[in-house]
Amino acid sequence: MSWWYLLLAGLFEVVWAAALKYTDGFTKPLITAFTVAAMVVSVVFLALAVRTLPLGTAYAIWTGIGAVGTVIFGIVALGEPVGVARIACVAMIVAGVIGLKLTAAE
Repeated sequence: MSWWYLLLAGLFEVVWAAALKYTDGFTKPLITAFTVAAMVVSVVFLALAVRTLPLGTAYAIWTGIGAVGTVIFGIVALGEPVGVARIACVAMIVAGVIGLKLTAAE
């Protein structure tokens, strides 16, 4: 169950990071409240995951999911540039996340 919590934590990290773009520096109250709520949910799921998963592994995977998901959101929804170097860097993050998952003791 901890891995599912960690996945949800990472997905909510993508949600809050994407929503952060639309807060206009926290000047829009409704989207700011949504962003903060997503932050809280993300951290709560991370806290649930680290009850049984190693902290370093869980934190690295959480940030990896967030980073990769946010880059994908930026490319797809915001028209951010796609280049070979950028995709290679994202692939290295994905490889690291997979490696951590495969080597983690639960």
